[in-house]
Amino acid sequence: MRVITQQTLGGPEVLTVVDAPAPRPLPTEVLVRVKAIGLNPLEARLRAGEFPLIGRPPFILGWDISGVVDQAPQTWRFRPGDEVFGMPLFPRAASGYAEVVSAPALHLARKPASLSHVEAAALPIVGLTAWQGLVDLGGVKEGDRVLVHGGGGGVGHVAIQIAKALGAHVVATAGRSKRRFVEGLGADEVIDYTAVDFTEAVRDVDLVLDTIGGDTVERSLAVLRPGGHLVTAVAEEDSALIARYEAAGMRFSGIAVDQDPVALRGLVRLVEQGRLRVHVQETFPFERVADAHRLLDSGHLQGKLALTV
Repeated sequence: MRVITQQTLGGPEVLTVVDAPAPRPLPTEVLVRVKAIGLNPLEARLRAGEFPLIGRPPFILGWDISGVVDQAPQTWRFRPGDEVFGMPLFPRAASGYAEVVSAPALHLARKPASLSHVEAAALPIVGLTAWQGLVDLGGVKEGDRVLVHGGGGGVGHVAIQIAKALGAHVVATAGRSKRRFVEGLGADEVIDYTAVDFTEAVRDVDLVLDTIGGDTVERSLAVLRPGGHLVTAVAEEDSALIARYEAAGMRFSGIAVDQDPVALRGLVRLVEQGRLRVHVQETFPFERVADAHRLLDSGHLQGKLALTV
């Protein structure tokens, strides 16, 4: 089989396609013949060496996969031929940039028939991040006012749809070029952050879901109602910010996505109900992974990127 690996840290050019032995599934695991791979900004940061989540090279990046079960020798959950998707093993290395992946069956779900493999591969990390932030941590309920920062991005565009499905009034920040896209996802209000200060455009928010970081997190304190809650996917260890929010009578939560088969099935239900769709800005063939990472590095994506295998 072919895998995408790297021997050193660096830019997209360090990613190379090589041959490697196929993995063997352990008990309770399945062997998945991968059809598509979702790409995430985290992988670009790991490639460049910004932090050592999976150690030093050589390693194989990737978690988000969609494909067909090839072998299921010691699990009752799936059979060969089943179409599945998921985010296996995160945050441990899953070696998802590969033609074949061995994954715990519990970390996968059946792919909804309405999603292509490309769309399914783009969903797990961003979908689980948004679900855990809004449902598990945030407890969003009908009538809540939710502000999603970065509404046109990977996590943001899914979060808008989940919040709407929960019955929330959703405000999203996005650049002018993404306004129509974000409105099409169901956002009730869209704030062009390049032209308007969001702290002057929205008030009395029950929950802010932040995917941007920087001073956006601190400034969001001004838009929360008393007792409001900020959930951030990018500043979870900022003790000074936590103290500032708590002193103001607000809640501050950082989220690092983790395995959650219940939430994964929840995402499937929303897809099957027609309440959640995944936008993939561009797909690249497996061999053009370096080009995909160059676009990933550029930022300001609309939805997600994916590789086809």
